[in-house]
Amino acid sequence: MLTEHKSHGKIVWVDLCEPTPEEIEKACDTYGLKIPPRAEMEEIEFSSRLQYEDGVFTISVPVTPHTADGDVTSPLGFVLNKDMLVTVRFAHLHTFPGIIKRVEKHDRSASDIFLVIVEALVDYSADRLEGMRDQTLAISNRIFRKEMARSLSRNVTRTNRMLRDTLIEIGDLGERLSHTRDTLLVLQRALPFVAEHGDGWMESQVKARLKMAANDVQSLNDYEVHLTDKIQFLLDADLGFINTEQNELFKVLTIASVVGIPPTFVASMYGMNFHNMPELSWAWGYQWGLFLIILSTVLPIAWFKWKGWW
Repeated sequence: MLTEHKSHGKIVWVDLCEPTPEEIEKACDTYGLKIPPRAEMEEIEFSSRLQYEDGVFTISVPVTPHTADGDVTSPLGFVLNKDMLVTVRFAHLHTFPGIIKRVEKHDRSASDIFLVIVEALVDYSADRLEGMRDQTLAISNRIFRKEMARSLSRNVTRTNRMLRDTLIEIGDLGERLSHTRDTLLVLQRALPFVAEHGDGWMESQVKARLKMAANDVQSLNDYEVHLTDKIQFLLDADLGFINTEQNELFKVLTIASVVGIPPTFVASMYGMNFHNMPELSWAWGYQWGLFLIILSTVLPIAWFKWKGWW
């Protein structure tokens, strides 16, 4: 789908949403610009993502559309010169309707529209980081609350299920954070790149706002590093609790096996039925055997309790 936006009677912004290769080729011929296909936009090296040649910027930014099915990274392409901006997107971005309304309120230049889109991307990345911050706080409160220590010894099945679900949630959180990191890293390189090479024809107000947006991106990158460290800490904590649960299980099985050895030995000894065993003729021989079995069970348990191993 192709949408044109005019300012002062001239086309300043062309928005290509989910275009086919034929539509991209037609747009290249119509506007006299080289619009890269999706395969080129998805290349990860910065030399392919950021290009400036003959007064034309070609920029590709990985973005994450807000979808119900989960986060899937999609390239957002910019082809910008002094007179026109062409955006190429292969997914419906929920920020674009607001961008279009903002652009249509006033006559804007191509570089100004580019700045409006960049500011929307920065705001969206900040919102995503804020949401992930709230999620990390919720996970931290869930893992380190006092009730967690009590539940470790009460309901093992429920605790294991909670730890497993938390592990999946942390993994999903890390995946979404990596997508946001990809967007911010490209923006961190792209904004100074545009401000430097567009210095000859870009408005001074746009250049000043580009520098402000670059400072915002830098602060978001710093905060993203903090969130990454926090997520890694929560991952280590969750795995530590899982290991603790496994160790507790092995400890119980070990103690149960050790406690079962002495009574088994006593029962086996009196089960040999030799004729010269004096206990066979005792009036209380049966009770004596039961007493020894019980005593041989209680003594190891008392020993483990005394040592604090159980």
